[in-house]
Amino acid sequence: MTKVVITAAARTAIGGFQGSFTKVSAVDLGTAAVKEAISRSKIEPKDVNEVILGCVLQAGLGQNVARQVSIHAGIPDTVPGMTLNIVCGSGLRSVSLAAQLIKAGDADCIVAGGLENMTQAPYVVPKMRLGARMGDAAMIDEMVYTGLTEVFNKYHMGITAENLVDQFDITREEQDEFALSSQQKAKEAIEGGKFKYEIV
Repeated sequence: MTKVVITAAARTAIGGFQGSFTKVSAVDLGTAAVKEAISRSKIEPKDVNEVILGCVLQAGLGQNVARQVSIHAGIPDTVPGMTLNIVCGSGLRSVSLAAQLIKAGDADCIVAGGLENMTQAPYVVPKMRLGARMGDAAMIDEMVYTGLTEVFNKYHMGITAENLVDQFDITREEQDEFALSSQQKAKEAIEGGKFKYEIV
C-alpha cells in the first residue's frame, strides 16, 4: 500500500464574525490557502489529481466551491474538484478521504482541506420561489439554520454540548479549566510565533 505524506499545509488567519474577512468570500480564502500550499509543496498545479474541500455554508457561493478554488488556484480544468459537507468535520474528512484515495492507488497528489466564511452566509426566503401570496414570508439565517442547528431535533448545536456534558458528567469547573488552558496555550503559541509559518 502507498505511503501517504502531507507535503505542505497553509491556512488563512481565523477571522472574527463580521470582522476583517467580512468582504472576502470563502472561495477567495480557500484559493489563497491552496495556492500557498501548492507553492510550499514545490509541485506544479498540473501535478494535482483532485481537489477535495469541505464547506458547510455553500448557499450563494455558486456551484462546487472546490472546483472554483481549483480553477482560481491555477490547477488545470481537467482536474476534478469535490465539495464535501459533513458539517464541522468537513475539512478534516476531506484530508482523510484524500489519504484513502492515495493509499488505494486512485491518485498520487490531492489538495484537501476546508473553507468557510460565516459572515457571508446569506438569509434565504423559501416562500419566494412560488410567491408568498398572503401572510408573512420569513427569512432563514443560513449561518444559524444550516451551520448551527441540529436538524432532527431543531436545537442549536450549543445544546448538543450541554447534552454531552450531562452524558459524560463533566462539571462546570472542568469545562472552565479546559477553556482557560486552551486560551492560554493559544496565547502562548501566538506570542511565540508558532502559527506564523502556517498562515497565508
